[in-house]
Amino acid sequence: MAEGIMKKLYGFDTYVQSVGVVNDLDVDGFAISVCREIGVELDKHRARSFEELEEMGEALSGFDLIVAMSPASQRAALDLTRFYHLTVEYWPIMDPTGLGETREMKLNAYRQTRDQILDRIKSRWGER
Repeated sequence: MAEGIMKKLYGFDTYVQSVGVVNDLDVDGFAISVCREIGVELDKHRARSFEELEEMGEALSGFDLIVAMSPASQRAALDLTRFYHLTVEYWPIMDPTGLGETREMKLNAYRQTRDQILDRIKSRWGER
């Protein structure tokens, strides 16, 4: 969600890549649905692992900032970047997976997460 929202707000002025630390790197349907509500298309989006990013020629040393949104991603980012001069910020964003019993409850959880990400991005980089 964060990469899509970032690109929607700032275009390609900032280079951004999604990186995941769990095995399932595909974006789920709930995230796609709630992002579509704000004009962000994630249908074809897929996060990469840190290893895939490196294999694609995207050296971590080429980034200025990593935003981690879970304790696991923060640990992985700090471990992988301990020899690089870049900043790792931790944003405690709610993980909506597994929340809610009905479809609408699940969508509301994802909306909360989407809005948390949107607010943090705007707070960090300003309105556009």
